[in-house]
Amino acid sequence: MTHPIRIGVQLQPQHADYTQIRDAVRRAEDLGVDIIFNWDHFFPLTGDPDGKHFECWTMLGAWAEQTSRVQIGALVTCNSYRNPELLADMARTVDHISGGRLILGIGAGWFEKDYDQFGYEFGTAGSRIADLAQAMPRIKARWAASNPVPTREIPVMIGGGGERKTLRVVAEHADLWHSFGDVDTLVRKSAILDEHGAAVGRDTAALVERSIGVGRPPSEVADALVAAGVTLFTVGTGGPHYDLSLAAQWVAWRDAQA
Repeated sequence: MTHPIRIGVQLQPQHADYTQIRDAVRRAEDLGVDIIFNWDHFFPLTGDPDGKHFECWTMLGAWAEQTSRVQIGALVTCNSYRNPELLADMARTVDHISGGRLILGIGAGWFEKDYDQFGYEFGTAGSRIADLAQAMPRIKARWAASNPVPTREIPVMIGGGGERKTLRVVAEHADLWHSFGDVDTLVRKSAILDEHGAAVGRDTAALVERSIGVGRPPSEVADALVAAGVTLFTVGTGGPHYDLSLAAQWVAWRDAQA
């Protein structure tokens, strides 16, 4: 299966009023990106640690109504913050509101401040990944038992690079894998993902789309990433101004490929 080249933008919901976030969503859709992501945290990750911040899934419900063409999702949802059945129902609801444009991005979680301030058990990296592995079948079972069921098979994107455990969960459950790292890291871990795929009986090279965040122009990094198998490229930008100039370069590059 060959995946089309797609461009995402992550509008980081920090240091901005919601009116500025709403405007950035409008501009990103008008620009022609394929996917608009936010993230699932409760406090800023950069800049003033106590700066303005908004919640992920409430926002995705609003984006589902505001937008008409782009796919939407979290890059990525923290599995620890919501019971898997509840998260499944939230995702199904946003899927219906958006007319089938949701991607369920999910990961094991890592930002300790979120856990401490909101009363979640931080545990260990191993316990959080084990929780994610247990959550995935529960999420899919809840979708299957829902009335109405989702509008389509909601694509699942799993973010993370743990070679023994996380990539095993990706091989078993994901439609997209988001890699955090450079091209060499992605190539190495992509091969490990395919080894896990062989072990669980899934052709992950064909079935699991490769995704990565980009912070440089396509003229500098695109060729190597495409050669490594990446087809989803996401530019991150934060508030309050949400500069989309780099995303515009990637959209133009995507269109030139076509």
